[in-house]
Amino acid sequence: MRQDDKRRTNREIRASRLRLVGPKGEPLGIVTLEDALRQAEAAGLDLVEIAPEADPPVAQLMDYNKMRCDRQKRERKARRAKREAGILVEPKTKEVKFRVKIAPHDYDVKVRHARAFLTQGHRVKLVITLRGREAEHQDLAAQLLERCVRDLSEVGAVEHRDLGEPKYKSVTMVSKKT
Repeated sequence: MRQDDKRRTNREIRASRLRLVGPKGEPLGIVTLEDALRQAEAAGLDLVEIAPEADPPVAQLMDYNKMRCDRQKRERKARRAKREAGILVEPKTKEVKFRVKIAPHDYDVKVRHARAFLTQGHRVKLVITLRGREAEHQDLAAQLLERCVRDLSEVGAVEHRDLGEPKYKSVTMVSKKT
């Protein structure tokens, strides 16, 4: 639960007089804080301030923990529905690793995965690691990265290039649709 969703409950309420609302939404009138707390305790419910800026503030008798739980369930369900609809909730950086001696089919599969990540709105980091004597062929690694960037240029744009280290080359791409 976010901090801004925190409402004053029971003894945290500061107002001396409240407009009280029943558990089913029925108005119960303007009462003192002590009367409202007594009614809440008698009903086995919490007194929750729902409109602190009103004059007098509005408080409702309810099960506060149940209300918080229901709200969290609705938020989770909404996030799940967005994700299933293809709307990206929180973009992530996905990493796709290549080797200099990559087979053509393997290259195509990895580029297809990177394209899917970019179309979903994720950031993609294309990484080539050079092992042993492969480090002598920096030019091959650079050519492979440029080929990847060219193949993904219709769905993504280069955000950052890291070509400095001898055994590690990478290019970060972002989606063009964002």
